[in-house]
Amino acid sequence: METICLDKSAFKAVDEYWEYRRIVGEDDGGKLFTAEQYEEYKRKVLPQRVKNRLYVSFGVPGGIDCKLIGPETQCFCTHRYKQHKTDFEVVPSERPLALPCHVSGCHCSAYQYVPQIGSTPVRCRCKHLPYDHSEATGHLCKKCTCTGFQSSYICGCGQPSSAHLTLVETKLEREARGQPVGRDVPYAAMGGLTGFSSLLDGYLTLEASGSDQDREDGCQKRCSASKINQASTKASSSIHCKMTNKQ
Repeated sequence: METICLDKSAFKAVDEYWEYRRIVGEDDGGKLFTAEQYEEYKRKVLPQRVKNRLYVSFGVPGGIDCKLIGPETQCFCTHRYKQHKTDFEVVPSERPLALPCHVSGCHCSAYQYVPQIGSTPVRCRCKHLPYDHSEATGHLCKKCTCTGFQSSYICGCGQPSSAHLTLVETKLEREARGQPVGRDVPYAAMGGLTGFSSLLDGYLTLEASGSDQDREDGCQKRCSASKINQASTKASSSIHCKMTNKQ
């Protein structure tokens, strides 16, 4: 195996490239901006991106966020979230807020998450996969007479997939729901990601509880349960020792 050695300047160049890619995303059309174009892009886009960031999640209305969407999360149309419209100079007032796909030839009019089992998206009741259905509104099946994609998949929250919605909301709307918004970041298409725990399904993380107080209460409950278990174990050991001594 060939060993490739890089000096500090090469490592710095790699870091700068990934920083550029996370900020620009798909907006350069596959051709790197010049230094001047990059600076102009940051001057123009970053303030509005921070101000108008959109948070995207998948869940049952009124329940937890079962899935928080990130830049690489696939849409029903098979394209990534970062390949959809995610930046707005002015956020539209109508709801639900539609984020159309930017990929040429794709008819997807709004980002829509589809649950996955491992790396495979769940199937429709007609047994066909999402890409066997039209990405256009209605999602008619291309292989049978199915009238629209409907999965029998049951989410980890206990509710069927059909009861879930893909929610796009502003920072203020998310805060009003009591959900975490994280810190302001300049990166493109961050969706609902606010930290490492955002990568977990909602039912697996306390972040889904929506507030620091809830997470603290959960931690205290676990600590109390641990202390009770420890006390119970000590008491059982003490009784066992006394019985042994008597014998």
